[in-house]
Amino acid sequence: MIKRVYIDTSVFGGYFDSEFDEPTKNFFKALKIQNTTILVSEILELEIYRAPDYIVDLFESLHNIERVELSDEAKNLAEMYISEKVVGRTSIADCQHIALATINKTDVLASWNFKHIVNLDRI
Repeated sequence: MIKRVYIDTSVFGGYFDSEFDEPTKNFFKALKIQNTTILVSEILELEIYRAPDYIVDLFESLHNIERVELSDEAKNLAEMYISEKVVGRTSIADCQHIALATINKTDVLASWNFKHIVNLDRI
């Protein structure tokens, strides 16, 4: 059973995107029904609070949130992803999301970011 899910910012946008809204809404329902812990980071919160109000409202409606800190360990791991050319330097926030999910032992990293995160060549 999935107990811990790290969610990046793209998933919140997907909730309101006609291409992704149905699976995203089902995803959020499943998290609630299964009482899954949702890991969020300060990176996500900074991005969310720059988004439109309806995205902020969705974020603030979530329960079972665990906030994770962008530790030195996560920063170093993200820098390794950059130095190993997994993605370019302009994608440091994406690397930090991946590093935080890894370091905090999540069961799932949920993302609609097909360029840098949900990309088999990158994975």
